[in-house]
Amino acid sequence: MKKISLPVKAYKNLDFLNSADARTIRILSEFYEPKSRFEKQKILDTVVFFGSARIISRKDALKFLNAAKKEKGKDSNENFEKALKQLEMSQYYEDAVELSKRLTEWSLSLPTNGKRFIICSGGGPGIMEAANKGAYLAKGHSIGLNISIPFEQFVNKYVDPGLAFEFHYFFMRKFWFVYLAKALVAFPGGFGTMDELMEVMTLIQTQKITKPIKIIVYGENYWREILNFDALIAHGMISKEDLKLFDFVSNVDEAFEKITTHFMKHYLKN
Repeated sequence: MKKISLPVKAYKNLDFLNSADARTIRILSEFYEPKSRFEKQKILDTVVFFGSARIISRKDALKFLNAAKKEKGKDSNENFEKALKQLEMSQYYEDAVELSKRLTEWSLSLPTNGKRFIICSGGGPGIMEAANKGAYLAKGHSIGLNISIPFEQFVNKYVDPGLAFEFHYFFMRKFWFVYLAKALVAFPGGFGTMDELMEVMTLIQTQKITKPIKIIVYGENYWREILNFDALIAHGMISKEDLKLFDFVSNVDEAFEKITTHFMKHYLKN
């Protein structure tokens, strides 16, 4: 007798699950799967770090600078200038490590059964790595919300394996950045960082986010050079009141004080 082969069940049919018809299922998966993991690990809320994937540590920047000093040829001066800029910008990497470490140590001291104010980054290199590294050095947990893109993105070694995520949809990744966040720190970055920062501020401005969330724009000199907030006011594109949506900060001590004070006021009342 000929053996009858059973049809593939819909939820095991990879051709279907990867088709346009199943897009809503894939989107829902990027909502429910992280939700399940966060609940199992008792993650109550987060501190989100945004920033460039291209900013490197001081140690690595010094290696590049030393290598550039030894170069000869028509591109040597250009490479030397790039290495100098990398070294200058590496201070933001070191600051992100220190701020993350201090916030993690502070959160670990809180008398709670749940995991409070857990460091969350995009999970990749640069400032993201620095944020996860700081939490790791403090012996705390941290989250990495990775995204599948052609370059610059991989899960850094400091992310908790159980809290490492790989997203396909940017909007679902952004949802999880914001949904659990009680504070957000935007370090210097490019298109991606500006996109994330501006979207969060737009959501607050339009009252789509109603919870008290502290927005720290870290590195005032950098951000004022990149974004002319005064010109936006002068042209009537934003109001002066909109500048109250965030705080400019230029050092770790000030950022730590503003964030922890915000938490004590809004989320840790007796």
